[in-house]
Amino acid sequence: MFDELLPAIENSILNASGALPVVFEGIEHTLEKTTPVTKSSRHSSHELLYLRSGRCEFTVDGQIFTIEKGSTLIIRPNVDHAIKVLSGQADMFVLYFGFSRDAEVASKAISQMNISQSTPKDTSKPHSGPSVAVPYAMSQTPLESFLDFASGGTETDANHSKYIIISGKSKKNIAHVVESIVEESKNQMLNKELMMQILTVELMVTLARAIKNEWEESLRVKNGKARELVLIAKEYIEQNFDRGISVADAASYVFLSQGYFTRAFREELDISPMAFLMKKRIEKACELLANNEIKVSGVASQIGFSSPQRFNVAFRKQTGMTPMEYRRKMQN
Repeated sequence: MFDELLPAIENSILNASGALPVVFEGIEHTLEKTTPVTKSSRHSSHELLYLRSGRCEFTVDGQIFTIEKGSTLIIRPNVDHAIKVLSGQADMFVLYFGFSRDAEVASKAISQMNISQSTPKDTSKPHSGPSVAVPYAMSQTPLESFLDFASGGTETDANHSKYIIISGKSKKNIAHVVESIVEESKNQMLNKELMMQILTVELMVTLARAIKNEWEESLRVKNGKARELVLIAKEYIEQNFDRGISVADAASYVFLSQGYFTRAFREELDISPMAFLMKKRIEKACELLANNEIKVSGVASQIGFSSPQRFNVAFRKQTGMTPMEYRRKMQN
């Protein structure tokens, strides 16, 4: 059963995103403030650092910034970076990962991964990269292909930057998955390879959602950005309400989650997107019902309802009468 499940997971992700995420190595580090800052290093894989405690200053490709406890930093392949501990001590998890377009290559990379309990905590020097070999093909596969797949095909402001910082409300979810990966890697449990791959996919999906959530939240402080997207979605609904679209379709059109889109739409236009969609459909229905040659079922299909029954319920809710009652009233 398990032998059949792993290829199914791999093929599903490969078909959807074109790339399979693989963690090559995970290491726990405890660094002191007195730890000397080494010259900048670079790795051929993506590096994810989750700061469990402490405060650190990073220099990534010449840019200097600080991250606090609970934050996650992702550094892209072949980017120079260095770390300096600002607090008394900093405890962190570091994962090195990549993406393979070949499920067989990915499986071999996981099986070669050697993270054991004998790996000591390095308290004398910063991390210097994975000790396992990283296939060149994996380091060249972009992070965006998987993030877009995991977040529903949307783009974020984090795309194509040399590093990504995640410090919002999703940090606890990321921490939970990272620690699960490190814990799983220490033990030789049944179907460890399968579990590692599942956890890695979970981590990538969690990261994608976190990046998307942070981007949506940033719209609140970007003057006019949320309003612009709401107006674009409003126009999309007005032009496509008769095609059977949903609120989720409108939200996806402007690269927002349905929950955030609904709140922003209501705040901007003082009406929910669902109510606005129904309003446009019923307005068009009233116009079509004035034509006696069009059956009620035909009106329903022309304005995007899947059945006359759904149309009747929605029409009565909006107007207080059935479509036939409305037609008779118009005739009288």
